[in-house]
Amino acid sequence: MSVSSNVLREDSAAKSLNNRENEPCEESVPAVIIESLLFSYVASRPIIDIKQWQLGKSEQVFLFGPSGCGKSTLLNIISGIVRPQEGKVNVLGTDITRLRSSKRDRFRAQHIGVVFQQFNLVPYLSVLNNIQLAMHFAKDASVKADPMETEVTKRQRILTMLEALQLPSDCAQQKASELSVGQQQRVAIARALINKPDVLIVDEPTSALDASAKDAFMQVLIATATSSNAALIFVSHDQSLAKHFKRVESLTDINQTALVRPELESRT
Repeated sequence: MSVSSNVLREDSAAKSLNNRENEPCEESVPAVIIESLLFSYVASRPIIDIKQWQLGKSEQVFLFGPSGCGKSTLLNIISGIVRPQEGKVNVLGTDITRLRSSKRDRFRAQHIGVVFQQFNLVPYLSVLNNIQLAMHFAKDASVKADPMETEVTKRQRILTMLEALQLPSDCAQQKASELSVGQQQRVAIARALINKPDVLIVDEPTSALDASAKDAFMQVLIATATSSNAALIFVSHDQSLAKHFKRVESLTDINQTALVRPELESRT
């Protein structure tokens, strides 16, 4: 395909996105559809090779697999951080592989919430500022945001979410670096949910927690995603967390290049 054809293809997708940004997503459109997806970091055997995969709106899925099977890479592709060499990644009716980098960033900010493995909070900013930063990147232009919302009501919305996540009222002014790991996790969830995303992506967030802390975190995460009607993609190597999900899949069954195929442990 020529360079000019690629530009026309991207511009067409960008115009389509602009036309949809102020319209609610159709209920009949799945949250995520992947088709013929290929990705490699170097010119060698792809580390991602997925023929077809789909996630419905408000559906919650647990994807598990060993280190090196492409878990984080797949999440980066779905969220538009990484662009595949081939295939389609249709998120909420938009093929994000056709969008230019700036358009993918804007789409992600407005429609996708991400809880990273290391949380990625800005350590020297307060909890309030960390969450306000997410609102700024989205430009609060999501159709689900109130166009009449003032800075005062935005602040109150943040405080209400922090309270719902059982964080102390005075933590909003604390620096992220001053929080416990468990508190940082909840702030990361709040930041991911503040723009009312349609898709919530969570990447190995419990690796540093003991069993009781993991269960507490999962209960908060599942409840929050359910109440906001967000589709949830949760990725981990820890199969004990599968008990929190109705849909459980091994990434080695989805990704054709993954060679190791661990058996799912009993979820009793």
